[in-house]
Amino acid sequence: MSMNDAPQSKMIECENLVKIYKSKDLEVVALQGLDLVVEKGELMAIIGNSGSGKSTLLNMLGGLDRPSAGRLLVDGRDLLKFNEDQLVEYKKDIVGFVWQKNARNLISYLSAVENIEIPVMLSNKKNRRERALELLELVGLSNKRSNRLSQLSGGEQQRVAIAIALANRPRLLLTDEPTGSVDSRTAAHILDIFRELNKNLGITIVIVTHDQQLSKKVDRVVAIRDGRTSSEFLRKKFYQEKMEEIKSGLNGLQEETHEEMVVVDKTGRLQIPMDYLHTLGVTGSSKVRTEMEENRIILHFAGKKRS
Repeated sequence: MSMNDAPQSKMIECENLVKIYKSKDLEVVALQGLDLVVEKGELMAIIGNSGSGKSTLLNMLGGLDRPSAGRLLVDGRDLLKFNEDQLVEYKKDIVGFVWQKNARNLISYLSAVENIEIPVMLSNKKNRRERALELLELVGLSNKRSNRLSQLSGGEQQRVAIAIALANRPRLLLTDEPTGSVDSRTAAHILDIFRELNKNLGITIVIVTHDQQLSKKVDRVVAIRDGRTSSEFLRKKFYQEKMEEIKSGLNGLQEETHEEMVVVDKTGRLQIPMDYLHTLGVTGSSKVRTEMEENRIILHFAGKKRS
Protein backbone atom coordinates (compact mmCIF):
# COMPACT_ATOMS: atom_id res chain seq x y z
CA MET A 1 0.00 0.00 0.00
CA SER A 2 1.39 3.41 -0.90
CA MET A 3 1.35 6.42 1.37
CA ASN A 4 -1.43 8.04 -0.65
CA ASP A 5 -3.58 4.91 -0.47
CA ALA A 6 -3.33 4.59 3.33
CA PRO A 7 -6.62 5.21 5.18
CA GLN A 8 -6.25 8.72 6.55
CA SER A 9 -8.38 7.99 9.61
CA LYS A 10 -5.64 5.75 11.00
CA MET A 11 -2.55 7.07 12.76
CA ILE A 12 -0.91 3.68 13.39
CA GLU A 13 -1.24 0.40 11.49
CA CYS A 14 0.83 -2.57 12.61
CA GLU A 15 0.34 -5.85 10.79
CA ASN A 16 2.11 -9.08 11.74
CA LEU A 17 5.08 -7.23 13.27
CA VAL A 18 8.03 -9.41 14.16
CA LYS A 19 11.18 -8.30 15.97
CA ILE A 20 14.10 -10.64 16.56
CA TYR A 21 17.18 -9.52 18.46
CA LYS A 22 20.27 -11.53 17.57
CA SER A 23 23.63 -11.78 19.27
CA LYS A 24 26.49 -14.21 18.74
CA ASP A 25 24.94 -17.11 20.66
CA LEU A 26 21.41 -15.92 21.38
CA GLU A 27 18.23 -15.07 19.49
CA VAL A 28 15.35 -13.34 21.30
CA VAL A 29 11.92 -12.87 19.72
CA ALA A 30 10.43 -9.67 21.14
CA LEU A 31 7.39 -9.43 18.84
CA GLN A 32 5.69 -12.49 17.36
CA GLY A 33 3.24 -11.23 14.74
CA LEU A 34 1.69 -8.26 16.53
CA ASP A 35 -1.33 -6.46 15.02
CA LEU A 36 -2.52 -3.02 16.15
CA VAL A 37 -4.56 -0.13 14.77
CA VAL A 38 -4.76 3.30 16.43
CA GLU A 39 -7.12 5.93 15.06
CA LYS A 40 -6.11 9.56 14.60
CA GLY A 41 -6.94 11.64 17.66
CA GLU A 42 -7.13 8.61 19.95
CA LEU A 43 -5.81 8.52 23.51
CA MET A 44 -5.03 4.91 24.37
CA ALA A 45 -2.78 2.81 26.57
CA ILE A 46 -0.71 -0.29 25.93
CA ILE A 47 -0.13 -2.53 28.94
CA GLY A 48 1.91 -5.64 29.49
CA ASN A 49 4.34 -7.27 31.87
CA SER A 50 8.08 -6.80 31.57
CA GLY A 51 9.28 -8.59 28.45
CA SER A 52 5.88 -8.55 26.75
CA GLY A 53 7.16 -6.47 23.84
CA LYS A 54 5.46 -3.14 24.59
CA SER A 55 8.69 -1.10 24.81
CA THR A 56 9.98 -2.72 21.61
CA LEU A 57 6.78 -1.64 19.87
CA LEU A 58 7.13 1.91 21.20
CA ASN A 59 10.71 2.17 19.93
CA MET A 60 9.55 1.09 16.47
CA LEU A 61 6.72 3.63 16.44
CA GLY A 62 9.24 6.29 17.45
CA GLY A 63 11.63 5.40 14.65
CA LEU A 64 14.28 4.23 17.12
CA ASP A 65 14.21 0.60 15.97
CA ARG A 66 13.09 -1.33 12.90
CA PRO A 67 10.92 -4.47 12.68
CA SER A 68 12.44 -7.70 11.42
CA ALA A 69 9.28 -8.38 9.41
CA GLY A 70 5.71 -7.19 9.01
CA ARG A 71 4.07 -3.91 8.07
CA LEU A 72 4.24 -0.61 9.98
CA LEU A 73 2.49 2.59 8.88
CA VAL A 74 2.38 5.80 10.92
CA ASP A 75 0.25 8.67 9.59
CA GLY A 76 0.25 6.92 6.21
CA ARG A 77 4.04 6.61 6.10
CA ASP A 78 5.67 3.23 5.64
CA LEU A 79 8.46 3.20 8.23
CA LEU A 80 9.99 0.02 6.82
CA LYS A 81 10.83 1.87 3.60
CA PHE A 82 12.46 4.88 5.27
CA ASN A 83 16.14 5.58 4.75
CA GLU A 84 18.15 7.23 7.54
CA ASP A 85 17.42 10.79 6.37
CA GLN A 86 13.70 10.07 6.21
CA LEU A 87 13.80 8.60 9.74
CA VAL A 88 15.44 11.80 11.00
CA GLU A 89 12.72 13.90 9.36
CA TYR A 90 10.04 11.62 10.80
CA LYS A 91 11.38 12.00 14.33
CA LYS A 92 11.71 15.75 13.81
CA ASP A 93 8.28 16.45 12.31
CA ILE A 94 5.79 13.70 13.19
CA VAL A 95 6.49 12.12 16.58
CA GLY A 96 7.17 13.34 20.13
CA PHE A 97 8.55 11.14 22.92
CA VAL A 98 8.16 11.30 26.72
CA TRP A 99 10.48 8.98 28.64
CA GLN A 100 10.05 7.73 32.19
CA LYS A 101 13.42 9.07 33.34
CA ASN A 102 13.57 12.85 33.16
CA ALA A 103 17.37 12.87 32.68
CA ARG A 104 16.79 11.81 29.07
CA ASN A 105 14.76 14.98 28.46
CA LEU A 106 16.22 17.66 30.73
CA ILE A 107 19.49 19.51 31.25
CA SER A 108 19.98 20.00 34.99
CA TYR A 109 21.71 23.41 34.97
CA LEU A 110 19.13 25.10 32.73
CA SER A 111 15.83 26.63 33.78
CA ALA A 112 12.50 25.10 32.77
CA VAL A 113 11.99 27.57 29.92
CA GLU A 114 15.59 27.20 28.71
CA ASN A 115 15.21 23.42 28.58
CA ILE A 116 12.23 23.86 26.26
CA GLU A 117 13.89 26.51 24.10
CA ILE A 118 16.53 24.04 22.88
CA PRO A 119 14.16 21.64 21.02
CA VAL A 120 12.15 24.64 19.80
CA MET A 121 15.35 26.04 18.29
CA LEU A 122 16.23 22.64 16.76
CA SER A 123 12.78 22.57 15.16
CA ASN A 124 13.69 25.84 13.39
CA LYS A 125 10.84 27.67 15.09
CA LYS A 126 11.11 31.46 15.37
CA ASN A 127 10.41 33.31 18.62
CA ARG A 128 11.63 30.36 20.65
CA ARG A 129 11.10 32.08 24.04
CA GLU A 130 7.49 32.83 23.15
CA ARG A 131 6.91 29.25 22.01
CA ALA A 132 8.61 27.82 25.13
CA LEU A 133 6.40 29.93 27.40
CA GLU A 134 3.34 28.78 25.45
CA LEU A 135 4.33 25.15 26.03
CA LEU A 136 4.92 25.74 29.74
CA GLU A 137 1.42 27.16 29.98
CA LEU A 138 0.02 24.08 28.24
CA VAL A 139 1.43 21.85 30.99
CA GLY A 140 0.52 24.27 33.80
CA LEU A 141 4.03 25.43 34.74
CA SER A 142 4.09 29.10 33.77
CA ASN A 143 4.91 30.03 37.36
CA LYS A 144 8.03 27.80 37.35
CA ARG A 145 9.58 29.11 34.13
CA SER A 146 12.80 30.28 35.81
CA ASN A 147 13.23 27.30 38.12
CA ARG A 148 16.14 24.95 37.54
CA LEU A 149 15.84 21.17 37.62
CA SER A 150 16.85 20.90 41.30
CA GLN A 151 14.04 23.30 42.20
CA LEU A 152 11.34 21.21 40.53
CA SER A 153 9.53 18.18 41.93
CA GLY A 154 9.52 14.89 40.02
CA GLY A 155 6.04 15.60 38.67
CA GLU A 156 7.04 19.12 37.58
CA GLN A 157 10.11 17.73 35.81
CA GLN A 158 7.90 15.29 33.96
CA ARG A 159 5.62 18.12 32.88
CA VAL A 160 8.63 19.99 31.48
CA ALA A 161 9.52 16.77 29.64
CA ILE A 162 6.01 16.69 28.14
CA ALA A 163 6.41 20.31 27.01
CA ILE A 164 9.71 19.39 25.33
CA ALA A 165 8.02 16.50 23.51
CA LEU A 166 5.46 18.98 22.15
CA ALA A 167 8.07 21.42 20.83
CA ASN A 168 7.91 20.10 17.26
CA ARG A 169 4.09 20.10 17.23
CA PRO A 170 3.92 16.30 16.83
CA ARG A 171 0.93 14.48 15.40
CA LEU A 172 1.77 11.42 17.51
CA LEU A 173 2.93 11.55 21.14
CA LEU A 174 4.54 8.38 22.52
CA THR A 175 4.98 8.06 26.28
CA ASP A 176 7.03 5.36 27.99
CA GLU A 177 5.97 4.79 31.63
CA PRO A 178 5.27 8.55 32.05
CA THR A 179 3.97 8.11 35.60
CA GLY A 180 6.40 5.41 36.73
CA SER A 181 8.53 7.67 38.94
CA VAL A 182 5.82 9.80 40.61
CA ASP A 183 3.18 9.26 43.29
CA SER A 184 -0.42 8.36 42.45
CA ARG A 185 -1.76 11.91 42.88
CA THR A 186 0.89 13.37 40.57
CA ALA A 187 0.32 10.51 38.12
CA ALA A 188 -3.39 11.38 37.95
CA HIS A 189 -2.50 15.02 37.23
CA ILE A 190 -0.08 14.06 34.43
CA LEU A 191 -2.72 11.83 32.85
CA ASP A 192 -5.21 14.70 33.03
CA ILE A 193 -2.70 16.81 31.09
CA PHE A 194 -2.57 14.13 28.40
CA ARG A 195 -6.37 14.17 28.18
CA GLU A 196 -6.40 17.94 27.78
CA LEU A 197 -3.70 17.83 25.09
CA ASN A 198 -5.60 15.11 23.27
CA LYS A 199 -8.88 16.98 23.49
CA ASN A 200 -7.66 20.52 22.72
CA LEU A 201 -4.84 19.84 20.25
CA GLY A 202 -6.10 16.61 18.68
CA ILE A 203 -2.78 14.83 19.21
CA THR A 204 -2.85 11.04 19.04
CA ILE A 205 -1.35 9.79 22.31
CA VAL A 206 -0.07 6.28 23.04
CA ILE A 207 0.81 5.55 26.68
CA VAL A 208 2.92 2.45 27.32
CA THR A 209 2.82 1.24 30.91
CA HIS A 210 2.65 -1.74 33.24
CA ASP A 211 0.12 0.11 35.45
CA GLN A 212 -3.41 -1.18 34.79
CA GLN A 213 -4.85 1.74 36.80
CA LEU A 214 -4.31 3.85 33.69
CA SER A 215 -7.35 2.14 32.21
CA LYS A 216 -9.52 4.42 34.35
CA LYS A 217 -8.25 7.43 32.41
CA VAL A 218 -8.43 6.21 28.81
CA ASP A 219 -11.17 4.71 26.69
CA ARG A 220 -9.15 1.87 25.15
CA VAL A 221 -6.40 -0.28 26.61
CA VAL A 222 -4.52 -2.84 24.51
CA ALA A 223 -2.84 -5.69 26.35
CA ILE A 224 0.28 -7.29 24.90
CA ARG A 225 1.44 -10.74 25.98
CA ASP A 226 4.38 -12.72 24.62
CA GLY A 227 4.90 -10.31 21.73
CA ARG A 228 1.30 -10.32 20.48
CA THR A 229 -1.84 -8.30 21.05
CA SER A 230 -3.80 -10.52 23.42
CA SER A 231 -6.87 -8.46 24.36
CA GLU A 232 -8.42 -5.02 24.41
CA PHE A 233 -10.24 -3.30 27.26
CA LEU A 234 -12.96 -1.00 25.93
CA ARG A 235 -14.61 1.58 28.16
CA LYS A 236 -18.31 0.95 28.67
CA LYS A 237 -18.86 4.68 29.14
CA PHE A 238 -16.57 7.40 27.85
CA TYR A 239 -14.36 8.99 30.48
CA GLN A 240 -16.00 12.40 30.24
CA GLU A 241 -19.46 10.85 30.65
CA LYS A 242 -18.22 8.99 33.73
CA MET A 243 -16.83 12.19 35.27
CA GLU A 244 -20.15 13.99 34.72
CA GLU A 245 -21.95 11.16 36.55
CA ILE A 246 -19.56 11.47 39.50
CA LYS A 247 -20.00 15.26 39.62
CA SER A 248 -23.77 14.76 39.60
CA GLY A 249 -23.51 12.52 42.66
CA LEU A 250 -24.19 9.26 40.85
CA ASN A 251 -21.96 6.67 42.48
CA GLY A 252 -20.63 4.42 39.77
CA LEU A 253 -17.16 3.94 41.23
CA GLN A 254 -17.75 0.29 42.12
CA GLU A 255 -18.95 -0.51 38.62
CA GLU A 256 -16.54 -2.18 36.21
CA THR A 257 -15.50 0.56 33.80
CA HIS A 258 -14.12 -1.57 30.97
CA GLU A 259 -15.03 -4.71 29.11
CA GLU A 260 -12.25 -7.07 28.01
CA MET A 261 -12.31 -8.25 24.40
CA VAL A 262 -9.97 -11.06 23.32
CA VAL A 263 -8.25 -10.29 20.01
CA VAL A 264 -8.43 -12.88 17.21
CA ASP A 265 -5.79 -12.26 14.52
CA LYS A 266 -6.14 -12.92 10.79
CA THR A 267 -4.87 -16.48 11.16
CA GLY A 268 -7.43 -17.30 13.85
CA ARG A 269 -5.02 -17.17 16.79
CA LEU A 270 -6.14 -15.82 20.14
CA GLN A 271 -4.77 -15.68 23.68
CA ILE A 272 -7.03 -16.82 26.50
CA PRO A 273 -6.87 -14.38 29.46
CA MET A 274 -4.42 -15.64 32.07
CA ASP A 275 -7.03 -15.37 34.84
CA TYR A 276 -9.21 -17.86 32.99
CA LEU A 277 -6.32 -20.28 32.55
CA HIS A 278 -5.42 -20.06 36.24
CA THR A 279 -9.05 -20.70 37.21
CA LEU A 280 -9.09 -23.82 35.00
CA GLY A 281 -5.77 -24.96 36.41
CA VAL A 282 -4.04 -24.80 33.03
CA THR A 283 -0.36 -24.23 33.79
CA GLY A 284 1.33 -25.44 30.60
CA SER A 285 0.50 -26.62 27.09
CA SER A 286 -3.01 -27.97 26.84
CA LYS A 287 -5.14 -29.49 24.11
CA VAL A 288 -8.47 -27.80 23.47
CA ARG A 289 -11.54 -29.19 21.75
CA THR A 290 -13.59 -26.56 19.91
CA GLU A 291 -17.31 -26.65 19.28
CA MET A 292 -19.54 -24.30 17.29
CA GLU A 293 -22.93 -23.56 18.84
CA GLU A 294 -25.03 -20.98 16.97
CA ASN A 295 -22.98 -17.75 17.23
CA ARG A 296 -20.66 -19.06 19.94
CA ILE A 297 -17.39 -20.96 19.90
CA ILE A 298 -16.98 -23.20 22.94
CA LEU A 299 -13.56 -24.35 24.13
CA HIS A 300 -13.25 -27.57 26.11
CA PHE A 301 -9.93 -27.84 27.92
CA ALA A 302 -8.44 -31.30 28.40
CA GLY A 303 -6.31 -30.22 31.32
CA LYS A 304 -7.30 -31.07 34.88
CA LYS A 305 -8.78 -28.41 37.06
CA ARG A 306 -6.92 -27.63 40.24
CA SER A 307 -8.49 -28.74 43.47
